[in-house]
Amino acid sequence: MRWRRQIGFKAMGIVGLDHVQLAMPRDGEPEALAFYGAVLGLAEVPKPADLAKRGGCWFAGDSVSIHLGVEEPFRPARKAHPALLVDDLAALRESLAGHGIDFSEGSPLDGYVRGDICDPFGNRIELMQKL
Repeated sequence: MRWRRQIGFKAMGIVGLDHVQLAMPRDGEPEALAFYGAVLGLAEVPKPADLAKRGGCWFAGDSVSIHLGVEEPFRPARKAHPALLVDDLAALRESLAGHGIDFSEGSPLDGYVRGDICDPFGNRIELMQKL
């Protein structure tokens, strides 16, 4: 990239992504647990005591970590979003429908079938399955 040359930027050895953080309104933990835990099947992870005072909650799966933090005033992320890889989008879509969660078909992307849902707070979440 051009700006790297201009300021002498050297890559710092980024090796992965630890977690994605989404915002939630104050006292939204029960809805977050029901959605991220019961619907998406992620495990709730205890927050460190110092961070737990701020509210919010953390969730993790095999290779994904999602943190929800209280933001005031709250505004859901509609453009910015995590894209979660799934192994069976059709089955997940059926399960989501059983929970009353709307699924919007994604536009075509080579090598994937995909779509979008929203968490209980209106944050966009993309679901992607490799073909």
